[in-house]
This record gives sequence, C-alpha cells and structure tokens, in this order.
Amino acid sequence: MSKFFSFPFLVAAISGIAMAIQGTLNSSLSQKSSLLSATLVVHLIGTLVSLVAVLAWRAPLLNYNWTSVPWYLYLGGILSVLIVGLVAVSIPKVGVCNATTAIIIGQVSMAVLIDHFGWFGMSRHSWTPSQFIGVALFAAGAKLLFR
Repeated sequence: MSKFFSFPFLVAAISGIAMAIQGTLNSSLSQKSSLLSATLVVHLIGTLVSLVAVLAWRAPLLNYNWTSVPWYLYLGGILSVLIVGLVAVSIPKVGVCNATTAIIIGQVSMAVLIDHFGWFGMSRHSWTPSQFIGVALFAAGAKLLFR
C-alpha cells in the first residue's frame, strides 16, 4: 500500500492529469487548424521546450554515444506523433472521458505485457493472480465509464 502513496505514484498521477489536458488541447487545436498541422506545431513547441530544458540544466547532450543505442529505442518519437494524432481524432468523436478511458485501458494492457515479458530492455515483473483480478476489475470499471 505504501507504493500507492509514494512520490513516483504521485508523479505518475500528475502525468495522467497532464495527458488528459494535453489530449483535450491538441484535439481543439486540430479542429481549429488541421490534424497534421496541429501535430507538427505541438511537436515543434515540445522540441523548443526540451531544448531550453537541456540548455538550462546543462544536460550533456553530446556526451552520449547515440549510435550505440538500440534502434527501437528511437521509436518513441514516431509513437509520440501517432499518439497526439490519434488522441486528437478520438476525443471529438467519443468525448474526453471515453477517449481517456480507452487510452488507459490500452496503456495498462500493454504495460502488463511489457512487465511480464521484459520487453524493450525492461526488467521482468511476472503476473500475479491478484494483478489479473485487478486488470479484470479495471476493465469492468472502464466499461461503467463509457457512455
């Protein structure tokens, strides 16, 4: 139970709040422009903010051997564009609550698989029966949220 009230859990919860707001804002921006234009602008702004953070915290950006990193670890940039676009498309059609619920179901489902199999270099955390029950209850709760 202590993990539930830990700092990393709080940080993750704040991230979830930010993701719901981000999806809403990106969806509205894409409706006022176009999906691809909004996605590009959002990522350009994110790139600028990241650059400012790297410079402000003097992160040693050039000190890494970027060519030795496994290729699949760079797919996050592609997935980021895909996520922003798909969220922006889904929210106007099903609403913020339904879209966010579906997003969380997808995240948890994939997270369980990544943990269980140790994909992408993550340490393995095998399923337990209580986790299986938790995911089933989570899915049932998600069903109740859909309108």
